[in-house]
Amino acid sequence: MFQNLSKTIEIISQISVSEERKVGIQPLVEYIQKKVNSNEVIRLNFICTHNSRRSHLSQIWAQTMAFHFGIKSIFCYSGGTEVTAMFPKVGETLLNQGFEIQQLSEAENPVYAIKYSENEAPIIAFSKTYFDVFNPKTNFGAIMTCNSADEGCPIVFGAEARFPIKYEDPKAFDGTAEMNEKYTERSLQIASEMYYVFNQIK
Repeated sequence: MFQNLSKTIEIISQISVSEERKVGIQPLVEYIQKKVNSNEVIRLNFICTHNSRRSHLSQIWAQTMAFHFGIKSIFCYSGGTEVTAMFPKVGETLLNQGFEIQQLSEAENPVYAIKYSENEAPIIAFSKTYFDVFNPKTNFGAIMTCNSADEGCPIVFGAEARFPIKYEDPKAFDGTAEMNEKYTERSLQIASEMYYVFNQIK
């Protein structure tokens, strides 16, 4: 794990998760634990409408926390109900929190390689639909990170289970004096909840 990222995770470990949020998160913990107990591969697909902010933060922090806690055979993905682009402030926020990020393409929907450790494979991040060929087709858990995706996708085809774990959109603060603060805040909230999830796995 990169040193600056390890320092961020030390801070995250001190962030408390409310009892209400723990109740909502518990089914995901149980899903992962069941997979671990039966030595199955764990596939998690974090879904939000545009796959631009919350779903990327969730995917990246989940994969990172799984590594931090030594959970093997886990692959985290993200997708949307439509394609846009990963919002640049997401990458900037993660960079400030200790990740290393390389932009691999200059398209309208850039592809990024996001690393949490020198010797681990990067997380590939770009906006895509949840059913894109890049993502798993079956045997995955679908985590709905926003209301509109949860309501707009009554069925996520191929998902074994579905978990509504929703976050407020930092997009509401784009272009304001609070923008940096709110993106950092949302990233840390998501990170603290993914820390909690994987800390529960035995």
